[in-house]
Amino acid sequence: MTEPVAHLAGTARSLPAPPLSLADGPLFGLPLPELWFGLLFFIFAVFLVLDGFDFGVGALFATREDPHEREQLIAAIGPFWDGNEVWLVVFGGAMFAAFPSVYAALFSRHYLLMFAILGALILRGLAPELYEQREDDAWKRWWGRAFVVGSVTAPFFLGVFAANWVLGATRIVTVPGVVVGLAVVALTVVDGAAFLRLKTRGGLQTDLERAGLRALVAYVGLVVLALGTIYATTPAVRSALTSPLALGLVVATVALAGGYAVAMRRDRHLAAFATAAGLVFALVGVVARLTYPYVDRATGRTVGDAIVSTLPLNLMTIGAAVLLPLVFGYFVVLYSTFSGPVEAGETY
Repeated sequence: MTEPVAHLAGTARSLPAPPLSLADGPLFGLPLPELWFGLLFFIFAVFLVLDGFDFGVGALFATREDPHEREQLIAAIGPFWDGNEVWLVVFGGAMFAAFPSVYAALFSRHYLLMFAILGALILRGLAPELYEQREDDAWKRWWGRAFVVGSVTAPFFLGVFAANWVLGATRIVTVPGVVVGLAVVALTVVDGAAFLRLKTRGGLQTDLERAGLRALVAYVGLVVLALGTIYATTPAVRSALTSPLALGLVVATVALAGGYAVAMRRDRHLAAFATAAGLVFALVGVVARLTYPYVDRATGRTVGDAIVSTLPLNLMTIGAAVLLPLVFGYFVVLYSTFSGPVEAGETY
């Protein structure tokens, strides 16, 4: 009896191991929780770069009195703004898919702030559409102001949200949140001025150089104030704030700010826009560094605690690897199709 048993045991050992399923471990052994944490902030940064210049254009709209120049500003973002907002939807979807408990806790804790952001975005999107519907002066004045209000309040509320998320604040209004909100508004003007320098010509382009440089000075000052305020009021993030990565991002911000100023002075419009995008990514990088290893400091949930189980995480990773390049491809086609400056007389 022992020989057949030994024979069967040897046969079992010689059989190939069954293939691993998607539920057995992370895809290719990758650190997927950390990768999705990074992807979440990358998506937020892309949104803030692309929709940020829309916000900046709306803020700069308030500085123009000439109706033809106002038409140019609205026409410059006309083909892009609704597509740019897709990235905010992707951000919310990625958080819901990868960190559902954080999505529920964070958005319910700040639901009034979420409604304020949505209201500002609706106003910003609706205003230019209605602005073009009638030639009545009072009508245009009203919807022009609505466009400015929506374009300024949306990034402000987003900055407040980001600061509250990092610090684990349970209140909507905090001093660091207000300062960060103002910094994000200034950053969108920096971004918007650089974008409009790509899309306009003549005297308007010269005026936008001055506006962009003033906004840059305001942004750098507000960043310094924000970091100082966070360091003074939130001991829990002091070690992260003084970490090599955070300090490196601060140094990068100073270098990028200098590059932006030089590019604007020398009429290197594409370089100015690239450095503005770099400033956005540096800011979001600091936010991510101050947050990690938590993904929701208020509830104490770390990245490893809050991530979904292995099987859905692997499936989402495969889906993201397929879909995100397609989305980027769409935006390449969109921006290539509508590249070049806005011509005189062109409208939204």
